[in-house]
Amino acid sequence: MNLRKITSLLIVMGLSASLNLVGCGASETGKVTDDMTNNKLNIVVSILPQADLVKMVGGEKVDVTVMIPPGANPDSFEPSTGDLKMLSKADLYIQVGHLPFEKAWEERILSANHDLVLVNSSEGIEVIDHDPHIWLSPQLAKIQIDNICQALINADEKNKDYYLNNLEKALEKLSAIDKQIADIFADHKGKTFLVYHPAWGYLAKDYGLIEMAIEDHGKEPSPGEMAEIIRTAKEKGIATVFTSPQHSTRSAEAIAKELDAKVVSLDPLPAKYEDLIEVARLISAAMEGVNE
Repeated sequence: MNLRKITSLLIVMGLSASLNLVGCGASETGKVTDDMTNNKLNIVVSILPQADLVKMVGGEKVDVTVMIPPGANPDSFEPSTGDLKMLSKADLYIQVGHLPFEKAWEERILSANHDLVLVNSSEGIEVIDHDPHIWLSPQLAKIQIDNICQALINADEKNKDYYLNNLEKALEKLSAIDKQIADIFADHKGKTFLVYHPAWGYLAKDYGLIEMAIEDHGKEPSPGEMAEIIRTAKEKGIATVFTSPQHSTRSAEAIAKELDAKVVSLDPLPAKYEDLIEVARLISAAMEGVNE
């Protein structure tokens, strides 16, 4: 091979390498190039319910990793070095939008992956009293899943029709869940249920219920507040106190003892979205005999 052919070959190889470098990662518009692992979008979400929503739309085109492990408290969670390493390989990080650590750690998360696309799934949702638990309302989950679909299309436009088709099916599924829960609560409008952690406010609002919480923005009740909760609960005939796997049950158990009530656990971070139907059944059963 003569010198001219060798030089030409080196130029072609150099151009090829340059093109490969340009084709890695995400652009400023959020579009991810075709050079994706296993031809799938690598997506990180904050909590388990988000993973289910993403999979409803993304299907076989996405790999989803959950940052907060089962049983961990999203209100006090802090990402580990392993979490930041995981994010360094992600194409998209789909946030709830209002969990405390999401904003506090945003700068460090982006420093781990400058090409990472951050997606706020709560865009267009009115948050009440800084309550982040928007995913527990099927009606608000429809807005979230629409935002998720748009993010997937922005990142992977060639599969737009696939995502839109899945979105249509997902919205139908969420509507069916919404209707089923509405039917379960149909006879309980205006009734109160007692919880330790105030995670169910949006669900209560959707179906005309009242959530009475023991904890207030992460603070345990004072003795006076505890006495008032017990007085109100007795007045209404409440015989169930709901706890969650992510929080202490000490105060809930103390109040349950005063009410001669049972303690029942409700998980606000269900792995499958349809698990909310069983949650509705448990709350409905607890409100039988409760006075408005």
